[in-house]
Amino acid sequence: MRLDFIRPLYDRPGPYASVYLDTERSNEGQANVVQRRWAMLRERLTAAGAPARVLDPIGELVLDPRMVAPGRVVFAAGDEIVLHHPLPAPPRRQTARWSPLPHVVPLLAQRGEPVPHIRVLADRMGAELTIFRNGARRTETVEAVEEWPIQKTGQGGWSQTRYERDVEEVWRRNAVAVAEVVDKETQGSAAEVVVLGGDPRARGLVLECLCKDTARKVTTSEHGSRAAGADLRNFEADVERACAAWVERCRAALLEAHAAGPYAIGLQETARALRDARVQTLLLHDDPSSTATMWVGPEPTHLSTDRAELLDWGVAEPFEERVDSALARAVAGTDADFWFVDHLPSPDGIGAVLRF
Repeated sequence: MRLDFIRPLYDRPGPYASVYLDTERSNEGQANVVQRRWAMLRERLTAAGAPARVLDPIGELVLDPRMVAPGRVVFAAGDEIVLHHPLPAPPRRQTARWSPLPHVVPLLAQRGEPVPHIRVLADRMGAELTIFRNGARRTETVEAVEEWPIQKTGQGGWSQTRYERDVEEVWRRNAVAVAEVVDKETQGSAAEVVVLGGDPRARGLVLECLCKDTARKVTTSEHGSRAAGADLRNFEADVERACAAWVERCRAALLEAHAAGPYAIGLQETARALRDARVQTLLLHDDPSSTATMWVGPEPTHLSTDRAELLDWGVAEPFEERVDSALARAVAGTDADFWFVDHLPSPDGIGAVLRF
């Protein structure tokens, strides 16, 4: 997971208010529930020392009825909101923290590894493509190169064979046009997964016309249609499974790379590697209940399990912060990757694949 999208958080000094709020409003009367939830979190932040000038903009945002989402995370510092994101589901825990660094790891865990991918719904007249990259979504329509003849009728007398050959040639040309766009978009968006659904005959023709690099990324789905009002739930489920499978393959490859080395095991070794910008990928076991802390300074690479060590490096006033928050800032500041893993041969669930 690249952390470029949270890097702006570290361009300004804290302290930060970090809020994870259930903002579901689908049921009647839920607006009042959201108000009560926010009031409870605001009380926690006030008790921790957050001033009204930080909290008022957060309240305006999360209570705005136009900002509809099952959940929302907000980071604020000074008198402005620095970053906010809708959540596809309520947060695992409603959280409010007033701390030197933003509490970003719950957002990373719920967001998951974003998979650059393309969803293709093809028929014999063309295709609809939806391209997902860096959290953005874009659509592309491929219309038929030739629209007639498009269907076999079983009629035509002595010319039926020639007529059916003409129909299949139209299908093939349309599939070539679709495949050209899919190849171009796959390369341009650096897509890792292409899910191809829609009409069975069209799927097969498009797959035959794709270049090898694209074809090896394709998962076919027996569901989906371009027809207006078509039920796409089964197709969407196939997309989710294909993306999840890609993530699991990547996670397994990272664990193999960690075992092969060079690697760091445990918080102390990993912190040293981050200080030296040697971490290629940080591996973290997601533990929402963890309250572990470490010592940090004003720069991303100022982190240590020993306060005296930071003092020796010239950090005038080290401060204590959550381990996960400190690690996330160091990863963002050293252009490393961040991945959650289910298991790791480390007593504290922390390790890293090193660059050298």
